[in-house]
Amino acid sequence: MSDPIITVENLSKRYLVGHSSGEGGSDRYTALRDVIAREARNFARKAVDVFRGRQVIEGDEIEEFWALKNVSFEVKRGEIVGIIGRNGAGKSTLLKILSRITEPTDGRVLLRGRVASLLEVGTGFHPELTGRENIFLNGAILGMRQREIRKKFDEIVAFAEVERFLDTPVKRYSSGMYVRLAFSIAAHLEPEILVVDEVLAVGDVNFQKKSLGKMHTVAAEENRTVLFVSHNLPAVQSMCDRAILLDSGAIVTQGAPRSVVKRYLAQAQSSSNGERVWSRDTAPGNESVTLMAVRVFSSESEPSGTLDSDQDVYVELDFIAKGKIHNLCIGFDLTNSEGVTLVRTYQTDLPPERWLPVQSGWNRWRCKIPKGLLNQGDFLVSPRIGIFNVSWIVHEDAVLQFRVNLRHGVSPLWHALSEANHPGLIAPILDWSESQFASQKAAVHLSPTQ
Repeated sequence: MSDPIITVENLSKRYLVGHSSGEGGSDRYTALRDVIAREARNFARKAVDVFRGRQVIEGDEIEEFWALKNVSFEVKRGEIVGIIGRNGAGKSTLLKILSRITEPTDGRVLLRGRVASLLEVGTGFHPELTGRENIFLNGAILGMRQREIRKKFDEIVAFAEVERFLDTPVKRYSSGMYVRLAFSIAAHLEPEILVVDEVLAVGDVNFQKKSLGKMHTVAAEENRTVLFVSHNLPAVQSMCDRAILLDSGAIVTQGAPRSVVKRYLAQAQSSSNGERVWSRDTAPGNESVTLMAVRVFSSESEPSGTLDSDQDVYVELDFIAKGKIHNLCIGFDLTNSEGVTLVRTYQTDLPPERWLPVQSGWNRWRCKIPKGLLNQGDFLVSPRIGIFNVSWIVHEDAVLQFRVNLRHGVSPLWHALSEANHPGLIAPILDWSESQFASQKAAVHLSPTQ
């Protein structure tokens, strides 16, 4: 790992966003002369944009939005680098520029090797072609000869586990099958640089583990470079050589994964009073579902940032659904202050007959964490909303922080003398009893000699 294989210098990406006042604007009355003058200005501005080859923006006003601003870093050959940050931080824009999908506004990127990208479900696939044909198509895009592709073909198919559907057009694949095949192609066709976005979150857990293991193998044994965006903070800490934290299009810090993750969690703790509420304009989600609030509280109490371990803890999520949505997956990750996930729970973990019905409009769902389970310390709630086994809709990290004071399983004297946790990530009180079988054996051994 001596020479840099990726060099990013003062990289910036600007988007122009058009806004229209329209009838829904704040002005209830506009004179005809103002309308004519405004349209004339818009026409002149668009004509200049066309003449200069710039993007034509519809709307009365133009706002500049910088997705990236003066980003610089290097990645060595054979490194695994994780990129973390909140939604909208610029992570996906950076990967698109590195993958030559998007042109930067300023700065430059030097890539010293072939790049294979896995950014979105179905990226790089032709939907009308079969899985077999798409393997050869992707290999050709990477500049590989058919002989090289055939050599890796069986490994690709076996890893992706799509043998039965190999000659089926990929437009009929599920999102999980798409991702399995796409990742297998990208990992096995020997690009020098592998760029992976959060799409590995789609699909089953076993394949995610297998994919993370493959990324480690291609870096450690084959000296290839891996650059990936992930919300899986423990994976970033355990697998990556280095991590980069982005916020508002700029690098906040980079370095050892553990310290970068700790900085990210400290930065992400935007609410510590037991409740996080969004307005309709800022609520995370899409046109179908938006998350409106997350709160934590103990039994029959108001939201609070400090709870006791000898009481039940409730995590409540408010969301708006536009129509009845089937297979909606609502849940959250509960992590500690080190980024270790203690619990990932979804309402769809229950048997299907116990899934809560999604009402059109406002919904409020609540999850109970039983008392006597959590250890003392700080905990973070990361809400998750998606379509079951298909895709994410909301994937927000650490929107809410709360602290638990240990009040169960300890004497008042111990608690007064020590603020330390019990050993372990959680502190359940488990049942103990004498084994009947062991008692019988002890009685035999202790009985007088016949």
